[in-house]
Amino acid sequence: MEATVHVEELTSGASNRIIPVCKNLHRSFFSSASVRRALIFLQSIFLWFIFQLRRFQRPQHRPPPSSKSKFSFRRRDVEYEQDVIRRRALAEEIRMLTSSIDVDDVTNQCRAATWMFVGARRNALFCRSWIPVCDEIRGILVIIHGLNEHSGRYADFARQLNSCNFGVYAMDWIGHGGSDGLHGYVPSLDHVVADTGSFLEKIKSDHPGIPCFLYGHSTGGSVVLKAASYPYIKELVEGVILTSPALRVTPSHPIVGAVAPLFSLVAPKYQFKGANKRGIPVSRDPAALVAKYTDPLVYTGPMRIRTGHEILRISSHLNRNFKSVTVPFFVLHGTADKVTDPLASQDLYNQAASSYKHIKLYDGFLHDLLFEPEREEIGQDIIDWMETKLSFRR
Repeated sequence: MEATVHVEELTSGASNRIIPVCKNLHRSFFSSASVRRALIFLQSIFLWFIFQLRRFQRPQHRPPPSSKSKFSFRRRDVEYEQDVIRRRALAEEIRMLTSSIDVDDVTNQCRAATWMFVGARRNALFCRSWIPVCDEIRGILVIIHGLNEHSGRYADFARQLNSCNFGVYAMDWIGHGGSDGLHGYVPSLDHVVADTGSFLEKIKSDHPGIPCFLYGHSTGGSVVLKAASYPYIKELVEGVILTSPALRVTPSHPIVGAVAPLFSLVAPKYQFKGANKRGIPVSRDPAALVAKYTDPLVYTGPMRIRTGHEILRISSHLNRNFKSVTVPFFVLHGTADKVTDPLASQDLYNQAASSYKHIKLYDGFLHDLLFEPEREEIGQDIIDWMETKLSFRR
């Protein structure tokens, strides 16, 4: 009698996309360990075969591409370019100043701007800044948003920071917001880390002597933490702030982790058609949920294979290297977060070698902390931490 194979849902941990996988496959015929070893072996053979095939294939034997296939690729490139232009126009239309400004109250004034920044791989990245109009800027916070969202969502937080004389810069990742790339597709999070470093260097050169902090949300928190592991970036920042960081993302079955590297090479842009587009709740504020999932610049389609693999890869790297973290940091996490693991944030705090580190867990709060009903209090916690950190410089 055949064993029943059940199906469970795999959560990426940072995207809210759900992928069905077989849960009890190992109970049918093989153990999970033996299946994983077999798949890794088959993967190695397959990659070796592809390498040999490309090595010995002669150019004269290759059939010339048909005009139909040429047109198909050209049309796809045009569609990508048109989508980038459309998203960039939408990004430009976002209201940067979210409240009326009293010209007599200089603490509520700021110079808001948008511009394009050339990333480490020559991609055009959409950027924003909110600089307070005051005699002295106390510091600058550089925002790295989370997966599938964009920098324009942080205008309210920027206003709060400006009122305390902090300047704000933000950058859309590749494939996000108004930046170049296929919407929702991240070929490598290491590219995002490199772009973060280049962006930070530009800001420091434009504002010499002003202390800078790096802020990252969800997968953006993973990017920020990895960026700060490089000495040249660590030297540029006073500290990093992480909200709901994606530090421990694991597939629900070892088979998925075993085949992810292979499929991310063979079909990197393929989308999991069965993914749950609605996702799971990320805020207790219904209006915030509606605003997020009706925002045309927020990617709500199924996750692409390479993007999912990159999240697994960077979180695995960080999880193995908690003890090597030395940068000053403040990690904030909701205990009811169903997207990323609050226990991983606690482990980061416990294991990190940083001499200046703090953690705050919010009981019952969900994933998007800066979009919870208590967003003002959470924003103030971040401001208070930066001000305390700066007080040690005097």
